[in-house]
Amino acid sequence: MTSFSPELKQALSLVQKPGRYTGGEPGCVYKDKNHVDVRMAFCFPDTYEIGMSFLGEKILYELLNRHENWWCERAFMPWTDMKEQMERLHIPLYCLESKDPLSEFDIVGFSLEYELCYTNVLAMLDLSGIPLRACDRDERWPLIIAGGPCVCNAEPMADFFDVMQLGEGEEMLQQICATVEQGKKAGWNKERLLVALAQIPGVYVPSFYDVAYLPDGRVESIRPNRPGVPERVTKAIVKDLDAFAPPENFVVPMVGAVQDRASVEVLRGCVRGCRFCQAGQIYRPFRERSPRLISDSARVLCHNTGYDELSLTSLSTSDHSRLEEILDRLNGWAEEDHVSLSLPSLRVDNFSQSLVEKTTKVRKSGLTFAAEAGTQRLRDVINKNITWEEIERGCRIAFSEGYTSVKLYFMMGLPTETMEDIKGIADTAQKVVDLYYSLDHAKGKGVQVTISVACFVPKPDTPFQFCAQDRRETLREKQRYLLSCVHSRKIKVNYHDSATSVLEGVFAKGDRRLGRVIETAYRKGAFFDTWEEYFDYDRWLESFRECGLDPDFYNYRPLGLDEVTPWSHLDVGVSHGHLVREYEKALRAETTQPCNRHCSGCGANKLLGGPCFDYSQNSLS
Repeated sequence: MTSFSPELKQALSLVQKPGRYTGGEPGCVYKDKNHVDVRMAFCFPDTYEIGMSFLGEKILYELLNRHENWWCERAFMPWTDMKEQMERLHIPLYCLESKDPLSEFDIVGFSLEYELCYTNVLAMLDLSGIPLRACDRDERWPLIIAGGPCVCNAEPMADFFDVMQLGEGEEMLQQICATVEQGKKAGWNKERLLVALAQIPGVYVPSFYDVAYLPDGRVESIRPNRPGVPERVTKAIVKDLDAFAPPENFVVPMVGAVQDRASVEVLRGCVRGCRFCQAGQIYRPFRERSPRLISDSARVLCHNTGYDELSLTSLSTSDHSRLEEILDRLNGWAEEDHVSLSLPSLRVDNFSQSLVEKTTKVRKSGLTFAAEAGTQRLRDVINKNITWEEIERGCRIAFSEGYTSVKLYFMMGLPTETMEDIKGIADTAQKVVDLYYSLDHAKGKGVQVTISVACFVPKPDTPFQFCAQDRRETLREKQRYLLSCVHSRKIKVNYHDSATSVLEGVFAKGDRRLGRVIETAYRKGAFFDTWEEYFDYDRWLESFRECGLDPDFYNYRPLGLDEVTPWSHLDVGVSHGHLVREYEKALRAETTQPCNRHCSGCGANKLLGGPCFDYSQNSLS
């Protein structure tokens, strides 16, 4: 445990939650920095409480620290009170384990989970004294890298990173660390190191690619500017999840994390093919962990951390082909160890009484179903593949098991949406309320149905990437209309701010020129844009004007089906032809079967080298 400097002690005495910045939590890894070859700072560009909820950080933290000569530490975006004290007392941003500034590390890595965190990345670099732009950093500075889902369109942040990781990090990040170690020992300059890193599958070096634009502002081409650099970067994946056991010893937060529980990832990918869902496309192909490994790792994790709640995480946990076996194995010890189970990503169409019984042996948590759209026509457009009868059945089971509250997720602003679809959201919620009171056991008890409505944002690598986003005024009109359609006090409506969704849409489909806008907005004081009290939409509009760019060009303009996009050179495995086919089916309100029933030919199986499923053995086919 390193000591605190007088300046840091003073700063900690003046902030609201000093536990965010002290380190020393159970599960921390400490090493002698004089006896390691590679030091990496894993940075999450949001507060400690949010970053410590991120399972990806836990996976990579344990994986890298298994190497005797590597040391991975953690850093988070300090809250405004601590940021102010650090600037006043000239305390550079540091990692929690060693208290060393980020500038002293070999690698500084950021996880890009959400577009509105981009200014926090710049704030963290600035607090560290590290130049923001990659072109201003030579060998004296750490290698600045990024990973996470936003890298599928890396371009808005391309100017700030030396390396960006496309795909899954388990093998890729270890290869990056090994190459950095080799380069340090051989005395490579930065150019030589970047050339070597560019040979690693999934590694994208933005400075090695030139972007040309058409007179109307669209991208004309993205081409390598050095020999030996791939024309397209193909994402890295883990073919066999069982080859990488889940973490068995989390760092247990000192300040309560948003998701403060043991978590085990049970599968990757998704079989569903929802046309709005970026994660369901970019994490393909579908891969499962074995029930024995899940159960054994989970028990060790709960024992090591002391957690009494275990979450089985994935995009759609109830789609695991052996979920009942997993739950049976977990319940073989969970009740005895007083550990409760939660399945946060259940699908209403395969929700069952058996699942309820097997996940409520210790305590009962809330239920959430993602209906996404209020009418069957629109659910078919987005390929949700659920019906009102299935929603009704799921809610009936929940109510019969004693649940008195249900949360329903919806989106508004979906392609082809009408006001009738918006009214359908309220109608669906009302039908759930009516269902509850139609049951005999409901007498004397109240029900609460919460509808949470997000503004749809078209994302890269989805069939809806070609669609324009609803304008802010239209979204506001739809929000007002929805509220007017709700007539029961048993229904609570939550909805998102349309201004943040508009900006999210700009950066989701934006190009490299937006780096100027992000830096300009940051210099004007933009950070913590995910927090309502700090988000200033007018400041962003002013930054766009100063940079001579029109935000409407990026999110209010449909893309041509043959248009070169800012992410055309980044291959997540799903083919362009598949996206076009699914987009055209959406316009006809035609559905596509889930992957485990019939192959839709998305192209992701090339990453496995063979079929994703054995359809001859699949009873669903």
